[in-house]
Amino acid sequence: MTAVLTKSPEASAAVGPSLPPGESFPESQERTTAAARLSVAAGVAGRAGRKSLAVVLFLALWEFGPLYLASPSTRVFLPPLHEVLAAGAKLIETGQLQNHLQASLTRSLSGFGIAVVLAVILGLLIAWYGWLNSFLNPLLELFRNTATLALLPVFTLLLGIGEESKITIVGYAAFFPVLLNTIAGVRTVDPLLIRAARSLGLNSFRLFQKVILPSAVPTIFTGIRMAGTSSILVLIAAEMVGAKAGLGYLIVNAQMSFLIPDMYAGILTVSILGLLVNFILVALERHFSRWRTAVGSQSG
Repeated sequence: MTAVLTKSPEASAAVGPSLPPGESFPESQERTTAAARLSVAAGVAGRAGRKSLAVVLFLALWEFGPLYLASPSTRVFLPPLHEVLAAGAKLIETGQLQNHLQASLTRSLSGFGIAVVLAVILGLLIAWYGWLNSFLNPLLELFRNTATLALLPVFTLLLGIGEESKITIVGYAAFFPVLLNTIAGVRTVDPLLIRAARSLGLNSFRLFQKVILPSAVPTIFTGIRMAGTSSILVLIAAEMVGAKAGLGYLIVNAQMSFLIPDMYAGILTVSILGLLVNFILVALERHFSRWRTAVGSQSG
């Protein structure tokens, strides 16, 4: 005897309408997508908040510390943030800040650009030719361990107090970080890649172009980032010693003229400039190294 089981209409209504296999309710998908977006946005906001919290606390301390924590005599030499921003706005309004910034950027970019080109070329040659490395290594070790600012009087005596001495000392400061990282980047190229390229018949120029230089780019850009920061710092110091324009001149002249808010406005401009230079160099590094990320994700 066979029992026949049937579903009542009430049970079917309780279960609800059915969908074809592989499909889901649009409302449920929309709710899931919205929840995922909210979760991602909350995570991004949380990370941004944690990163900016220290900066916000520092700026708040700068604003309220001199007003409520410092003595009146100290407040003269440490003005609150709003006075510094007002001084910076006045410098922008009169055009002084733009003129000094332009002078510093011209010197820094000139010396930095020359140093990067020469350091990359020489670094590739030193890393590739062992005899050249043995020949130049003692001299390079001597100069790279000599403080850059210690040579400022030498450059000033030889080249004068004009633009040449400042561009030269910026180039000297930027040269060695790029050179050493270029050498290290070439030496860390996978030998299997070089042997594979040789087996495919690539000549030396194509080997450098297609294998060695792309593999060394991340390490080279690490040196370029270091050089970008050091070139700005050295230039500011050089402008403080002998210059008639530039951010370094603005800072020291404001200090000697007892324009303390102007001095801090110049210092704040240098900090912002350093952050901007580092941001640009990081973006360039990611652009030129994106093939490595793609290869790493594929191999993973």
